[in-house]
Amino acid sequence: MAMSSGPVQAQDSIPPPQIVPPLTRPQVQYFQQNPQEFQQLRDRLSQQAGQQPLAVRKLAPAQTPSAGSWTTLTNSPGVTLQNPLLLTDGTVIASQECTGNWYRLTPDNTGSYINGTWSQIASLPSGYAPLFHGSGVLPDGRVIIAGGEYNGVSGNCGSPVDTNNAAIYDPVANVWTTVSPPSGWSHIGDAESVILDNGTYMQANCCDNIAGSYVAALLNATNLTWTATGTNKADRYDEEGFAKLHDGTVLDVDAHTSGGCGLNSEIYNPATGAWSTAGNTIHQEADCSNPGGRPSFELGPLVVRPDGSAVIFPGVTCSDVANTNCQNKTAGFVVTGTADIYTPGSGWASGPVIPTLGTAPNNYPYTLADAPAAVLPDGNVLFAASPSYQVFAAPTHFFELNFSNNTITQVGDTADSAGCGSYVHNFLLLPSGQVLDVSQCGNLQIYTPLAGASQASWAPVVTSAPSNLAPGAGYVVSGSQLNGLTEGTYYGDDVQAATNFPLVQITNNSTGHIFYARTSDHSTMSIAPNAAGSTNFAVPANIETGASSLVVVANGIPSQAVAVNISNSAVLTVSVTGSGTVTSNPPGINCPSTCSAGFSNGTNVTLTATATSGWSSAAGAAPAAAPVAVR
Repeated sequence: MAMSSGPVQAQDSIPPPQIVPPLTRPQVQYFQQNPQEFQQLRDRLSQQAGQQPLAVRKLAPAQTPSAGSWTTLTNSPGVTLQNPLLLTDGTVIASQECTGNWYRLTPDNTGSYINGTWSQIASLPSGYAPLFHGSGVLPDGRVIIAGGEYNGVSGNCGSPVDTNNAAIYDPVANVWTTVSPPSGWSHIGDAESVILDNGTYMQANCCDNIAGSYVAALLNATNLTWTATGTNKADRYDEEGFAKLHDGTVLDVDAHTSGGCGLNSEIYNPATGAWSTAGNTIHQEADCSNPGGRPSFELGPLVVRPDGSAVIFPGVTCSDVANTNCQNKTAGFVVTGTADIYTPGSGWASGPVIPTLGTAPNNYPYTLADAPAAVLPDGNVLFAASPSYQVFAAPTHFFELNFSNNTITQVGDTADSAGCGSYVHNFLLLPSGQVLDVSQCGNLQIYTPLAGASQASWAPVVTSAPSNLAPGAGYVVSGSQLNGLTEGTYYGDDVQAATNFPLVQITNNSTGHIFYARTSDHSTMSIAPNAAGSTNFAVPANIETGASSLVVVANGIPSQAVAVNISNSAVLTVSVTGSGTVTSNPPGINCPSTCSAGFSNGTNVTLTATATSGWSSAAGAAPAAAPVAVR
């Protein structure tokens, strides 16, 4: 286990990354038998990535990023990262590709992730160094990762193996622990995952067919055992993506059907553990049939929006072996993708066409064959897309899908977008409402959305919170919609980075400095409108004292602020029922005349209840004494 090595110094470049493609299980098997072709594919992707990047411009310390643009982080961990995850203390962790190394991004005291600092955290158990895997942040704050299409050795990604390894991370102890795979599973690979409303992690299996069924499993996070689930799945999970709906069911668009290509979608019901059809999409969304005859079966992200509707983005491409018919747009070889929209209770409807970009004759329809998306605070969806003339083609461009009218607007590019396809990009929705992008091409940048405010009804609502807080102490906050109305960040298989859990953010009124109190044990992970919930939170030991404001943030949207006071002296208040007195040791409480007093944090205060003549204490006729730990 590698413990934290402290802050990583700022630097403008990192070692050349490895560019490796996500593949279906049939492709994995094909390339295992034809390693020269696999190397040719990697060479092509690496050649694309070698194109001259855009000039990298960093902000001055007090400069505000412009809307619809990307900003390079001030500091770098010095390695290529993948799979960013938001923790419940507001920090971000991400893995170094094809190693067991993980790094943490901590925002500065103004809440800026652009100016945040990196440090190395514990490494994975020996022998586990995945790329493209399942992941989730559990209600208790731990992180589970499972599988991996690649499992690196000394930083070398090697060939795809679809490992069944898994591990769980405790951020408080800074320790990874091995998790055994479900019984009978030979693979997990890059299969998708989701955290259900009750907090249970559900992991699909990319490849195994056990007793004639495609398989998934539920993790018992207490004893790290698995239970089989997902009966009646119509096709294998490979290349698909889960999206949790407002009612707690899980939507999935099929990539594989009998005959190789179809339009079916499915709904998983956690109450029964079974799948059933959700009807056909309007358009072909999976890359399951293309003019070039080399389907990848890739899909675009499946995204749920604040109104409960879901958007499936197309992954269709044209990929003939020589690539001449597709790139030259030979008759019948132009492939255009259209997103479709699912409304619970109404089914599927046609959505917007993904734009065609470029100048003739190099103008091509764009596609999202393995691509990231994030639901911004205003309901718009940020997504990445690449030309459809070839799977995993460069360049990548970025867009916002407008929530109100389903139109698509192109926005600014990242510094490395010219040389990399959309699949290398991983998004993470931040508490600031911005989006972090990490990519195999090596850049770390943050997107500031186009101007647009969230609707007031989408915000978390705090109904109960303590007004006096002590550094290092733990409390409970309650309310509704504390997880937001979406999972925030989407990709599909390969990467899952949902942010639908409450963060407690405390701002000192005098300095303006921002602190995150680590949350844990959320009562629900539901994204249903007005869902009641609560979470525990631990106030940072280094928090500044004084008058402050507390908000609960979910998916970049804060609640209304609650006034709190941070003090090293906790206030203890008692009340008397009937006739009698309560005194304290150390002195301070002498109720009913003085029923509140301040004590230093951590003090053990003994309360003694004395009944007057004719009354008795709860413990009997004798005076009752009970110690209370003040925090």
